Amino acid sequence: MGEGETQGTRGKHFFEDPGFWGFIHRSFTKSIGYTDDDLKKPVIGICNTFSELNKCHSHFRELTEFVKRGVWQAGGMPMEFPTISIGEPYVKPTTMLLRNLMAMDTEEMIKAHPLDGVVLIGGCDKTVPAQLMAAVSANVPAIVLTGGPMLNGRLHGQTLGACTDCYRFTLEHKAGNLTDRELAEAENAICRSDGHCMVMGTASTMASIAEALGMSLPGCAAIPAPDSRRRHMAELTGKQIVEIVRRDIRPRDIITPQALDNAIRVTMASGGSTNAIIHLVAIAGRLGVRLPLERFDEISKETPFLLNVRPSGAYQMEEYFEAGGVPALMKELEPLLHGGCLTVTGRTVTENLRGVAVLGREVIAPLGQPLAAEGGIAVLRGNLAPRGALVKQTAVSPHLRRHRGRAVVFASPADMAARIDDPLLDVDEHSVLVLKNAGPKGAPAMPEIGQIPIPQKLLERGVRDMVRISDARISGTSYGCLIVHAAPEAAVGGPLALVADGDEIELDIAKRRLQLCVDEAELERRRLLWSPPPPAYDRGYGLLFLQSVLQADEGCDFDFLLPPELREASGVNGSGGTAGSGKGERR
Repeated sequence: MGEGETQGTRGKHFFEDPGFWGFIHRSFTKSIGYTDDDLKKPVIGICNTFSELNKCHSHFRELTEFVKRGVWQAGGMPMEFPTISIGEPYVKPTTMLLRNLMAMDTEEMIKAHPLDGVVLIGGCDKTVPAQLMAAVSANVPAIVLTGGPMLNGRLHGQTLGACTDCYRFTLEHKAGNLTDRELAEAENAICRSDGHCMVMGTASTMASIAEALGMSLPGCAAIPAPDSRRRHMAELTGKQIVEIVRRDIRPRDIITPQALDNAIRVTMASGGSTNAIIHLVAIAGRLGVRLPLERFDEISKETPFLLNVRPSGAYQMEEYFEAGGVPALMKELEPLLHGGCLTVTGRTVTENLRGVAVLGREVIAPLGQPLAAEGGIAVLRGNLAPRGALVKQTAVSPHLRRHRGRAVVFASPADMAARIDDPLLDVDEHSVLVLKNAGPKGAPAMPEIGQIPIPQKLLERGVRDMVRISDARISGTSYGCLIVHAAPEAAVGGPLALVADGDEIELDIAKRRLQLCVDEAELERRRLLWSPPPPAYDRGYGLLFLQSVLQADEGCDFDFLLPPELREASGVNGSGGTAGSGKGERR
């Protein structure tokens, strides 16, 4: 918005300009089919991220029409526009490369056009965080509509979930326990409707976060994509954005430090994706708020794990919806929430939760009888990750929660792919698999390869989990003892770069400890011999990414997209890192 411009007047100024440009604006817009009466209404942008290269958004053309219906009914003028759309299964090397680009695209589209308000329609993993980052930066009235999860997959009486069972089926096929025909049968059964992954992966986690922040209407996150109530939610969202514009409620009125705490708490109680940590830090950064990993761990320790949904539980999003969805979980967590936070309903969290009840105790456990005493994600520290690493503790095999083993090191994703199944690999079930150079700058762009495969010779002996450590990410649908987001990453000289085959590594999740058992003198010797890997890009957006991306604990946003006050407070040095972020770190 221009200086002094109030909400609800952007479109008015655009169309009521008596001069040359007003004539052009009216003439061109009426040529599309809008009338003079339409031009007097609040202009509501509908960000439609439909793409045939994004399966999770395949139904967005229809969903957008229901949003438009709601906007018209409430007295607004809907105008649909596109941005890039990031489909998790399709984008290479990783969608994380493009999250910031989508956030920039969305922010600039909102700011460049005469929109009084905007409906942001997303679903797949990186789309919702990108839209939330853009909403905070543009600060035009906004509401998020997520596309909803798929229906449960079904095969021979089993309930299947993407992509938790994608990992399971391909692992068992690799182990020789499934035939090619059986694997193909599973492929055809696992994804049987429109929508995003139907377990508590990143898409479901971010949809839950949008609702917990107050940026989506209550109940939005869990409605299955093909359910008629998803269409009803789309229409209600269209109506509500017009009301938000009239009441001049902006994203920064809703997304506050207290609202961020609520979102973290819901994530921890849900066993949500580790990716949520990076995205919430980035959203907070756009506010000018530093959100340290310590805050996540504090809330995790205070928040019982309540949601019995895969990959950390037994059920899936369809059952979560039937149990009451995010409002029901928030009702159970209400004593721990900041109830006074404003939401897109125009009411507070406490007001929204009046009359809400848990409808399925097998899915949502009572606060006093949780599934586990702590939340889903733990923050680990030690000399191997001085700025932190993450583990989804609710998905770790119990015997690995405390472990000491010798490292089997892969220097890069390519090295891992080449050697992981080598029969001569010196590895056993007690080993700790370590993957280097898979972080923000190293891989590049931190792909979801932290679920390091179990070596084939161990699979054939029945091993199904091992301690695995990397500076990569994992899908929220992943399971096992996967330690990820090690910061600083190996490619900038973080301690992960110094690990050698045979080094002892100690893990103690209860004590939040991740330690490389090598003396400092030896580490210093190795540090002096270390050199950075060659950059993955030498031009274009990839080069911009490498030059500007921050580390995982800083949200992996671009340094130049943070507000100036946060850049100064954090000591951002303009090269995608922070001053003093670790000895040996490449600047």
